[in-house]
Formats: sequence, C-alpha cells, structure tokens
Amino acid sequence: MRFSTSLLAATGLAAVFAAPISQDTYDPDDECDFEGFSSQPVLSHTFTRSAHSRSAGIPTTSAAASPSSIVIASSAPTVGSLSSVAVSSPVEASSSAFVSAVQTSASSVAAVVTSVAPATLASSSASEVVVLSTASVVPVAATSSAQGVVSSASSTVVAKSTASVSSSASSSTSTGGALEFLGVNESGAEFGTTSIPGTLGTDYTWPNTSAIKTLMDKGMNIFRIPFLMERLAQGTMTASLDATYLAALKTTVEFITTAGGHAIVDPHNFGRYDGTIFTSTSDFQAFWTNVATEFATNDNVIFDCNNEFHDEPSNTVVADLNQACIDGVRAAGATTQYIFVEGTSYTGAWTWVSSGNADVMGNLTDPSDKIVYEMHQYLDSDGSGTSSTCVSTTIGAERIAAATSWLQENGKKGIIGEFAGGANADCETAITGMLDALTAASDVWMGALWWGGGPWWGDYIFGFEPPSDVAYTPYIDILTKYI
Repeated sequence: MRFSTSLLAATGLAAVFAAPISQDTYDPDDECDFEGFSSQPVLSHTFTRSAHSRSAGIPTTSAAASPSSIVIASSAPTVGSLSSVAVSSPVEASSSAFVSAVQTSASSVAAVVTSVAPATLASSSASEVVVLSTASVVPVAATSSAQGVVSSASSTVVAKSTASVSSSASSSTSTGGALEFLGVNESGAEFGTTSIPGTLGTDYTWPNTSAIKTLMDKGMNIFRIPFLMERLAQGTMTASLDATYLAALKTTVEFITTAGGHAIVDPHNFGRYDGTIFTSTSDFQAFWTNVATEFATNDNVIFDCNNEFHDEPSNTVVADLNQACIDGVRAAGATTQYIFVEGTSYTGAWTWVSSGNADVMGNLTDPSDKIVYEMHQYLDSDGSGTSSTCVSTTIGAERIAAATSWLQENGKKGIIGEFAGGANADCETAITGMLDALTAASDVWMGALWWGGGPWWGDYIFGFEPPSDVAYTPYIDILTKYI
C-alpha cells in the first residue's frame, strides 16, 4: 500500500498519509503506509515528495460491464428482459433454492433461475436458462418482470460471464458467512521508514492487542502484521534477527494465534531493502529461513513473502523471489502454514492479468501445496486508495472479476490482502458488492483484510481502530457479516 503525503501544520506534526497505488513509476520517497502520529508528542522525521505520475493507460475499471455480463444477486432485485446469459461456473443449490442471476450492464439483462434439484452446470439461450443437475436438468423460462433471491444457507453460487462481472448484488442484502478469513491489517511496526532502526514509540509502534481483541470478539479471525525487514534483519538481509524487534513481533503474533486467530507475518518492503530493489534469491531465501524458524511450530502463522512488489527488473524476478521465499520457509521446517505470494504492479487484483502476473506467478511450486495468491484492491479512480471516493457502486465486484477468472481457470487460491473504501454510501455499496463477489467465488477466494488498523492512524480515511476510527464505525457490521 502506497500513500500520498500531507502536513498536519495546525498541530506542528508531520505525517505521511499513505494508500496503495496499483501502477506507477517508482518513487524512492514513496512510503507504504500512512504514518499518522497525531497522538505522538515528537516526530523525528518528515517526508516530502512530488506528486505521483500516472500512466495514461490505467483503466478506471479493470472489467467494464458488457451487455452479456451477469452477477449473482443476493436479495430480490427487479430484473429486466433477458438477451443472453451464460452461467459457466458450477452452481450448487438446495432443493428449494432460488437463484437470481442479475445483469447490471448497459442492456440490463437478467434472468431468474429456479432450481428444484441440486445443480452443477448451467447454460442459456435468449429464451431460457438450463440448469444441469447431478440428478436432473431443469429448464427455466426467462421473464422480464420476475424477482429472484439467492438462498445460500447451505449452498454457494458462482457465476462467471463471458466478459465481466458487475454487481447489483452490492445494493442487496448479503448472503454472508462463506469466507474462511475476514480481518484487518494492523499497522505500526512498519512506520518511520527513514529512521532505521528507529525508536519505539517515536518512529514506530506495535499493534494494540486490546483493539485486536475487540475485532476478534466481533468475529474477525485474521490479522496482517506489517514490519520492516531492515529492523528485523539489521545491516543486511541475511543478518541474524534483532532480538528486541523479533520479541515484539512474536508477542503480537502469539496474542492472535493463542486466541485462535491467524497472524500474517508481512515484511512491508515493496521488494526493496534499505531503499534498493533486491534481486538475490539466495539472500531472500536465507531471510525467510531465519524468520520462519521462529514460527515453524505455530500452525496459525501465515508467511507473506513481501508487500507489493513494483517496478521490478522483470516479472520473472518477482516470481523467482516468491519461489525463494517458499523454499526458505519450508527449509526452516515450517511445513504446515500457508504462504501468501504477491505479484508486481502492487499486486493489484484489477491488473493481475494485464500486468503479466498471470503469465509467471502460476508456475510457483510448494511441497506442502499451501500457496495463496495475495492481491490488493482499492476502489478510487486509479486504484491507489488515496481517495475516499469510489468510482461507482459496482466497482468492487468489477475490479476482482479478471483475477477471479484466473484463479478459477488455474485452480489457485486467492485472498484480498488489502482493501478499503471511503466512509460514504457509494463506497459502502461497492465494498458490499466486492465481498458478495468474493463470497460467490469462495471456491477460490479465501477472504479479505481491511486496510488499515493500528493505533496511530488518527483521522486517516480508512482507519479501522476500535472504537471510533473513521472507517470502523460505518464498516464493522458490514464486514463481519461475511465471516
């Protein structure tokens, strides 16, 4: 996650407001996280940098809706006339389930599928939708005035259009409850990047475990803990781990995992060490062997190879570094834990295919077969997360559509490691739509984590620290419906 900067002149405090950018030219002064120290008495550093350059080729939507695209609705929207709907993913439905496939593109094409038997395959023409069951085939005539409801108490509905998926489900009541993981990024230990190793309490902090407890009491079960490689392995990437910083990291991890949650260990470095792009697979593998050794017996730890690679020498370099991470973790004897791998172009879901990640990342191997593809997704115009304005109410589902198809077509698992939207009605609808789409494709999507929690966010637009951060109040009930 990358951020724009702002000076809190009124209080005399310098802060970096950060948010992730999907594609951009590398800026060495660009930081991953907003370093908002509004509650801190002294700051030892300030940041200034020029505005980001934008690529003219970056789309505002990665999957624009087409006249034949569809989405699974989760309540009872009124549907229009059918032109052509193709439901190509497996559909499981209970004997009394109603499935509504609603199109929200320019021609407002929609269809209602009513199943009286379990269904696994669907096809359609301009006049009918046919559901092929493990037991039977049920043709259903399309109607121009029908209403439909997805009932998923024990079923999962997955829809994929021939072109893209858009979301009118975002404005309906969520089916919820189908995601394995739902949680928050817990920032703080990665702050103060110009002060290495820095001073605890001035340059960086650790997550507030009482806040994490509040989130866990709400049902959240996964937390990503960003930290800096330069603080953990000081001087060189292969150095012995700093005992003090490591102990604090382990304290946070153990709090989460002892309570039954999953803790993601996240070197938040953008593929850089000490400000320089690293390419040595042997050094990176050694770093991960050192780190994983400390957590090898904790099944609830997840290893996140590196945050948001970007502007690398090649996509192959990124894939090779991820493979080195996997090899290093397994060499440490950590054989039961998930490993989250991230691609280039800030690992954006909406650019996963167009950036070339799809061409190289699928070749990674793991003897434990526990690779999960971590992608990030924000909903403002350039996907950077620097604005609280979402492009549209359907942008959430649209921006993960291509990545969903890639995961399904390649038999991979994915997770949205960072996402957020502004505290406003449009973004709330768009976030709901994205979570609905993740739920509908829970065969490949394992869950999602909000950016960001942590005690130093102040009035950051996506701050999620209980009890009253900017995004916490409007979003906590929306998010926890999905776990």
